[in-house]
Amino acid sequence: MRKTTFILPVLVIVVVAALSALFIVDEREKALVLQFGRVVDVKEEPGLAFKIPLIQEVVRYDSRILSIDVQPLEVTPLDDRRLVVDAFARYRISDVKQFRQAVGVGGLRTAEDRLNRILVAETREVLGSVSSKDILSSDRAALMLRIRNAAIVQARGLGLEVIDVRLKATDLPSQNLEATFDRMRAEREREATDERARGNEAAQRVRAQADRTVVELVSEAKREAEVTRGEADAQRNNIFAQAYGKDSEFFEFYRSLTAYTRALKAGNSSIVMSPDSEFFNYLKSSTGASK
Repeated sequence: MRKTTFILPVLVIVVVAALSALFIVDEREKALVLQFGRVVDVKEEPGLAFKIPLIQEVVRYDSRILSIDVQPLEVTPLDDRRLVVDAFARYRISDVKQFRQAVGVGGLRTAEDRLNRILVAETREVLGSVSSKDILSSDRAALMLRIRNAAIVQARGLGLEVIDVRLKATDLPSQNLEATFDRMRAEREREATDERARGNEAAQRVRAQADRTVVELVSEAKREAEVTRGEADAQRNNIFAQAYGKDSEFFEFYRSLTAYTRALKAGNSSIVMSPDSEFFNYLKSSTGASK
């Protein structure tokens, strides 16, 4: 009985010690085994690992790619046109032992604060060496690569690997936006005024050409009409002359009938004239001959 009473507590202690000596390293993390705050082992492979109970402790760090939003900063390019830059970076812990030595117990929060200062400094230096047009153009990809390469060197001392740096937004300061918009609006209005002026000038040229064409066409048509009318009158007079030469009496009779037709129109058949007028000679004659 006494032996059982002694063995059971020992077994319990042994089991508890064995369980506390075991720990699992997840595939998404890296682990450090610390003994009195000093790194004695690094566990980067996933699986089961061991430590000395009570003496050693395990500190875990994320081994995945992490993201950090860089604090928005104001930069002044070479053309002195201030810009507010918003960026982010992706990184991971490449050397977990160096990381622990660099940041201590502060962990990721301390590391990200120091990484943020590195990114701010490099972004300010790179963007301050070019003009605002370069920052706002397609050349910004090369600028982001320069920032990343410079940050990689600086972050090695923290045990970090900077994978990528991206500029999310590049805007003017709020106090400059209204003035910039007014300048852009004035520029667009000036361009619109120039376009309208050029359009009016072109319209006037087209209108003048059209008026000139109308005058030319009308003049040409009138000339052709006068020529045609003159030729017709000449032909008519020729016909009349031939008719008069063949039968002058009939010609006179035909001319009188034409005059009657024109004079005695509908609604206007009253004529006041002298009784001995020769106008109705053919109507007074019983034979239709002129008296």
